[in-house]
Amino acid sequence: MKTTFEQLYDEYHKDLYQYIFYMVKNKEQTEDILQDVYIRVLKSYQKFKGNSSERTWLFSIARHVTFDYFRSLKRKRQRIKEFFNWGAEGEMIKANEPLPEEVTILDEQMKLLYRLLDQCNWDQKHVIILRYLQDFNIKETADILGWSISKVKTTQHRALKVLKALMEDAREKEDVDHENKSF
Repeated sequence: MKTTFEQLYDEYHKDLYQYIFYMVKNKEQTEDILQDVYIRVLKSYQKFKGNSSERTWLFSIARHVTFDYFRSLKRKRQRIKEFFNWGAEGEMIKANEPLPEEVTILDEQMKLLYRLLDQCNWDQKHVIILRYLQDFNIKETADILGWSISKVKTTQHRALKVLKALMEDAREKEDVDHENKSF
């Protein structure tokens, strides 16, 4: 007989891993964050009231833990920047951001969409990942993010509009680059 934790792990581990990976784009960091998620789940499962589905509850925890990771990363970068007094150059330091392993099997348009997702703001990126990559409905997405349904719909609409414009720009640039190479 499996424990509740084992059942949650078996059912949601892959989705949670992908969700976090889409945000941090680093396998080791994803695994670390996921471990923190499971620790919080173990500590707080007895407090879970069932007001939402277990899946929604787990993703809400994953969102908060991932947000905490980015907050701590920002503080670390700020301390390093202050220590070395790099000024504006310190802003240019970026983490190594490999693409997810799954991207290699996606077609070119999906690869482009994945890269363009980084140009959306934080809220838009969350909504797109939860709605379209993790298949949450509007209400579940609102519950995970702690937003109203209206805010999710508005953010989703704006995110799709931004992604559409970015895709069109990228296609136009690709067409120009392709034409220049053919001459």
